[in-house]
Amino acid sequence: MNRLKYLLFDLDGTLTDPKEGITKSVEYALNKFGVQVEHLDLLIPYIGPPLYDSFIQLSSFTEANAHQAVGYYRERYRELGMFENKVIEGIPQLLENLQNQGYLMYVATSKPTVFAEQIMKHYKLDSYFQHIAGSNLDGTRSKKQEVIQYVLDHNNILPEQALMVGDREHDIIGAKACGVESIGVTFGYGSESELNNAGADQIADQVEDIGVIISQIQRQDHFGRSFLV
Repeated sequence: MNRLKYLLFDLDGTLTDPKEGITKSVEYALNKFGVQVEHLDLLIPYIGPPLYDSFIQLSSFTEANAHQAVGYYRERYRELGMFENKVIEGIPQLLENLQNQGYLMYVATSKPTVFAEQIMKHYKLDSYFQHIAGSNLDGTRSKKQEVIQYVLDHNNILPEQALMVGDREHDIIGAKACGVESIGVTFGYGSESELNNAGADQIADQVEDIGVIISQIQRQDHFGRSFLV
């Protein structure tokens, strides 16, 4: 009997490359406060973590200004930025293979659920997933641990039967806090050192590596690998 049944995926940097839409929308928000950005690549650190936290940590905004900046960001993002995006090469094939193997898959993202659902539908990825979960527009459930726990609770998933796949330390830290094993992917926006330092159980350098690692986990379990506790 296979232990691993449920696969949770981050969205930004794991399933799709959102660089253009996110960085341009962050730039739009910063410009509202008179902050000019020399190059959009300087805004790459905004990809992944909750936006409110990033405006405070990366731009030293007050809490009030951070809330306002998120509002400005969404002005542009919901009209343009959401679809300045592209599916990472190889992801549809990976998802189809995993689905055919009987895994149940879920999206766990810090992005607001309403945006995540529209993106997944637009890029025809929604049919692979049982549930698309993200944060709420009022800023609640924005921490990755909260999103992962929500997916587990809402779908009656035991943490030892689940695996989280993500590209930033927040994905790994959130998974560990929920008792879920993790794969950190380096084809997104987190470095291998960031993912290892966060405690990733496995590292995937290419999309194809995810499927290989999952198969290895199943084989190891079959031959007596200890369950997570």
